[in-house]
Amino acid sequence: MHDEWDHAHTDYTRPAQHPAPASLAESEDDWRRYLQGDTLNGWLIQHSAMTEALASGQPMYLLHTTKDISAIRTSGELHVSTGCLVGALYCSPLVRQRQGWRPHNLGAYLMQSKPNTTPMIFEITPDAPIPTKGVNYLHLGAIHLRTYLRYQSFLTPAENDHLERALTSGLRTAAVFLDTALRNAAGHVTAAPEFIDRLAAAVPAVPFLGYLYFEVLSEYLMLHSASTETKSYAQVGELNNWLYKRLAFAAVDSMHELFDLARFKPRHQQLVQLIDRLEPALVPGVAEYVRRRLSHLFARTALHPSQDAATVTFRGTDPGTLQEVAPGLIGQMIFREIRYMSRYQRLYHCFEKAKALEAWDYWNHEGIPTPFNGILPKGEIGIHPIYPRSDIRAWTAAQDNKGFLHPAQEVTAAFTPHLASWWAPPRHRVQKPTADPRMTMDRGAPSPRPSHRPFTKEISA
Repeated sequence: MHDEWDHAHTDYTRPAQHPAPASLAESEDDWRRYLQGDTLNGWLIQHSAMTEALASGQPMYLLHTTKDISAIRTSGELHVSTGCLVGALYCSPLVRQRQGWRPHNLGAYLMQSKPNTTPMIFEITPDAPIPTKGVNYLHLGAIHLRTYLRYQSFLTPAENDHLERALTSGLRTAAVFLDTALRNAAGHVTAAPEFIDRLAAAVPAVPFLGYLYFEVLSEYLMLHSASTETKSYAQVGELNNWLYKRLAFAAVDSMHELFDLARFKPRHQQLVQLIDRLEPALVPGVAEYVRRRLSHLFARTALHPSQDAATVTFRGTDPGTLQEVAPGLIGQMIFREIRYMSRYQRLYHCFEKAKALEAWDYWNHEGIPTPFNGILPKGEIGIHPIYPRSDIRAWTAAQDNKGFLHPAQEVTAAFTPHLASWWAPPRHRVQKPTADPRMTMDRGAPSPRPSHRPFTKEISA
């Protein structure tokens, strides 16, 4: 169990150490050298302000936004959420300066996109320097699968039958593309436009591919962007989170109403339009980057390390067999299908609490009171609710006209090992790609602001 959670965490300050399937054309070390050394902003992977703050062992200051501060005050409790941080209070870094606390650019985005929330400042005083090991939700598939198999009896026979049929249908529909991705990971080269069109067509059958597609593009944008805005954030040790936020809202018309990456599936022509409106200089390299990077990550996240990417096939292979061959993919498919069941809102705490308990145990043993999203250290960081060796204080905050935060009133509330209530996403999702993606962005401005949007419901990673 500890090994599975270790595999789901990445420490970018150390060489890649996780086992990988055979026959991959590029190793994790190859990609690490490229991402960190051959991209404009790759140096931030090891030396971001957030990772350096973690390693310092000094108090961490984090921003959290809440919809109901009165409930926290009344109950005296703080609950955590699931998603990319498994079971932590979702936050972004704050930097303490003479003028006040400066939000990380992700925090600035959150405050502007969720205007009807109350900002909170958290001070976490750790007992020691914090390991810069981030949890990567793309690698949680085997844990999702093990959790489902352990609690499979909680579903009715009809629900289990439905789940098996959904998996079989999805795998059958997407099998040709899944095999194509594995062959590309092993060195075969499919024309990038064709690869991306096949990827987009496969997303509805295997929604996990939409998450993988989005994260690859987010990585490409953040590491390669040379805009004035990106450079200004890099100067203070931050990757530019606004890039992928704009990408998501432009790619899917109704993403501002329901942030669900299972609907993220731009075809090649639309992808080129999206990137052109964000940063035209990045258009020439994006398609080939998606082909190479997504193929590699799919093989790494889908297959068991004992497998050979050059010989595995998804065509004609049943889900039962694939549980051994590709536990990462089957686990991600189960996780994303099961939560659309009508009863899952009642079963949510059974499945998700089981994973959160394991994560909390892992973080306690590893000395991690503030886990972060380790796909990249881009600023998504949380507070572990039951870390036994750190002190935590909290305040509501007021923002001045220069964007700095100031403590307003201390909040007396304790973290508890409880997950916040979960809402069930709609079963039938409307998928309407944007034919002409719109960007409200001045490429020369240092801090562009998106148009004001209502509070967005998000489906956890």
